[in-house]
Amino acid sequence: MYNIGIAARTRKSCFFDATVAAGATAFTVYNHMLMPLWYESPIIDYWYLMNNVSMWDVAVERQVALKGPDAFKLAQLMTPRNISKQKVGQGKYVPIVDENGGMLNDPILLRLADDHFWLSLADSDILLWAKGIAYGRGLDVTITEPDVSPLAIQGPNADAVIVDLLGEWATHLKFFWFKEYDLDGIPLVVAKSGWSKQGGYELYLRDGSKGIELWDRVAQAGAKHGIEPGAPSTIERIESSLLSYGNDMTIDHNPFEIGLGRYCDVDQPADFIGKAALQKVRDNGITQKLVGIFIDHAEPLGNTHWWPLSHNGAPAGNATSVTYSPRLERNIALAIIPIAQTAPGTQLMVDSDVGRLACTVTTIPFL
Repeated sequence: MYNIGIAARTRKSCFFDATVAAGATAFTVYNHMLMPLWYESPIIDYWYLMNNVSMWDVAVERQVALKGPDAFKLAQLMTPRNISKQKVGQGKYVPIVDENGGMLNDPILLRLADDHFWLSLADSDILLWAKGIAYGRGLDVTITEPDVSPLAIQGPNADAVIVDLLGEWATHLKFFWFKEYDLDGIPLVVAKSGWSKQGGYELYLRDGSKGIELWDRVAQAGAKHGIEPGAPSTIERIESSLLSYGNDMTIDHNPFEIGLGRYCDVDQPADFIGKAALQKVRDNGITQKLVGIFIDHAEPLGNTHWWPLSHNGAPAGNATSVTYSPRLERNIALAIIPIAQTAPGTQLMVDSDVGRLACTVTTIPFL
């Protein structure tokens, strides 16, 4: 058991008091904020997500707002994905890379107007990176962290909850598209999105003073549908092979190595940071790749650091995220390994917290 000291620099979300009242029993720090990890237990919360519906405080998905005449130019400079055809009201998943093509973040880019974007962030500091680029390039753009706090509704009954909360119209949103909406004085951006593959919505609250009010409205709308408080599920996201920045990728990995090459238009006319580096990677090929592995062990496993892998006694990368899959009834992991060992069925060994274990390479997603 560990204790975390909470100070002013460890920010709380506008839903924090509601999550505590709802019984959150574990927190982590993400984007300098406290985020609930689970309520009853990781397994119980997982099954609420898989079989019914849960509501998540994901205000830690901080927004970096780009606004002004050069907002589009800055947004395109920051990502190798071609966003020239992105519409107002549309979100896109965008890798952000440095000058060497190394991953810095993998946010959703929301276009609120021709000259107004939000970067809905994973866990790394991008606001200062954006400010540095804008200053260095002399761009006419204002860069801020706005008062925006997402609350997610995820699971197979998410549509039923959203209809009772907002109306039928929200179910007609296309994936990653959004609409601005006023819920009886609660200002929202309603998006069909979320960090699971079970379907759902994210309500981007634009006034933190109404956090408890929004939490209560969602809970009331979901009561008859069996909604429960929850959090992004490590189990489900590994089963679905959703990547976690800092866990499955770092600045030392490029998008092609971690399966994000399809989001990189390295030959687009527009300039972006890391263009030459990613063109070189594309042309020369990669030396390592993200894969799945099955780990042979009877008891459920989980990791708090990377576990080294080996092949015939030689180092062979690392298992990055490890969990027990209730649906597969076996231990699974994401891993970054040398290209030579990536064929499904390849036998490896992993140095786990419980000793050296046999494992087998497989394709992802697991489910």
